[in-house]
Amino acid sequence: MTDTFHTRPPTAAHHTRPFTHDPRRWEKERSRALRTGHVRDHTCTAECELVLVHERTGWGWIAWTVPGDGFPPETPHQIGVLTPAATRNQRLALRWLTRRPARHIALGAVPGSLRLSAATAALLSLIAGLFAIGHGVPVDVALPAMLLAPLLAEHLPGRLDAQARENVRSVEGDDSVRYMQRLAALHTSLVQAAAGSDRYELRRSAEIGQQLMWDAADLLQTQTPRSASADLIARERLMLQLADQVAQLLKRITAQDGTTGADQHREPERPLGTYPPGVRRQPIRLLSTRPAHHR
Repeated sequence: MTDTFHTRPPTAAHHTRPFTHDPRRWEKERSRALRTGHVRDHTCTAECELVLVHERTGWGWIAWTVPGDGFPPETPHQIGVLTPAATRNQRLALRWLTRRPARHIALGAVPGSLRLSAATAALLSLIAGLFAIGHGVPVDVALPAMLLAPLLAEHLPGRLDAQARENVRSVEGDDSVRYMQRLAALHTSLVQAAAGSDRYELRRSAEIGQQLMWDAADLLQTQTPRSASADLIARERLMLQLADQVAQLLKRITAQDGTTGADQHREPERPLGTYPPGVRRQPIRLLSTRPAHHR
């Protein structure tokens, strides 16, 4: 994939390791994974269900596997992108998708397993139903409620998962994920520059970056990186131009205010890699779409 785009790997610190700015968080998640699930090591097979550690971001999530050698992974297992201009409910749906996996209870001789939450709901509904029947509630009313509670606990999460996935695009596969990882590093610099700023240009650049992330993830869900290379190159080029323009804008803001970048805004690192060969670099004019009320 790197050869296709003719770009160097990102040198920015964003997303090159799990929880780059909070190493202790990774150690906690790794310890929990070692206790509760299967980590990635030489014993893994295609049927292994690996533990995934989800790192939530403002634009989606990055899912990492836990290697058995103790070193943090360099390439994510999955990257998910939230729809642009997401509502509060859609952001809550993203948190639902990145929750810790449900624990299951083996059914012994019967093939399959049961969610721990469903088993808990069945026990609680049994106790509540017997209590209600003992206090005069008709059996034909209490019994359906006793049966319905564990069924909902077992099947409702799957329905909620399917509904929440309509608002996200997730990408897997080494080549696809590495491309999205580079794009995410650039987009994170745009988001950090726009955070807490009232400048329209900075906020608009973050909005465009989110749309580019969404479009790229949508392409990679239906096509291979090689078949969609032309469209992916165009999006990476635009993201590089955005990062470059934002860096220059922050320098001008710092010079005008007479302060350092650390006092006002954290300046993102310069664009990573070179532009694709044969593509003429044209600036993205953020001011041309500025509404009148932002005068």
